[in-house]
Amino acid sequence: MKYLIIRTAGAMAIGMALGACGDKPQGMGGVRSDSAPYTGVGKSQYQQPGWKAGDKNSWEQQLKVRAQYGQNDYSRVASQ
Repeated sequence: MKYLIIRTAGAMAIGMALGACGDKPQGMGGVRSDSAPYTGVGKSQYQQPGWKAGDKNSWEQQLKVRAQYGQNDYSRVASQ
């Protein structure tokens, strides 16, 4: 009986070890975009007014404005 338990536990351990070998690689599938983010995606309803697609300076300015006024909780609380 003792031999049967040891043998079963050993078989289970080998099965679990070999089961881990069947793992598939988990890559980031989908479309890869190699273009710069400031080039835009064309006309979109979500495009910020005042931003011109393809203009890097305009893109950087919009990011600065968004960081200062849209995502800065201190400026939000102070203005209320």
